[in-house]
Amino acid sequence: MSNPNLVVSTPRGEIVTVTTKSGKVTAKLTWSADFGSKKTNDFSRAQKFLDSEILRTTTPFVPIRSGTLRKSGQLGTVIGSGEVIWNAPYARKQYYSTAASRVYDAQCGAKWFERSKIQNKSTWIRGVKKIAGGG
Repeated sequence: MSNPNLVVSTPRGEIVTVTTKSGKVTAKLTWSADFGSKKTNDFSRAQKFLDSEILRTTTPFVPIRSGTLRKSGQLGTVIGSGEVIWNAPYARKQYYSTAASRVYDAQCGAKWFERSKIQNKSTWIRGVKKIAGGG
């Protein structure tokens, strides 16, 4: 499923004329016909990558008792939508109202996305730039 907010359209061309001391200079700006569809595809692929990477790299930070909370991230997220959602009924309480770490694993605990972002943000950005053509 593609994100309908990620649609790039090709703008119209433009002819610009500038008068200087030496005379007139005319420039014609035209866009490649496939620019919009190519960029839309690039951005959609980048969004799918980011959603998948957030789920993959954040899972180790999510508390685990039975595994349901971790699996709810996979079940609650539509890859490419731009929203990563842990939809277990108790996910909100676990995220905001519990300890930042657990006895069984100091990495697991509250605000798992924020803690994962601190560790993985630069990797996420590098990957998105590479896919979307920005670096």
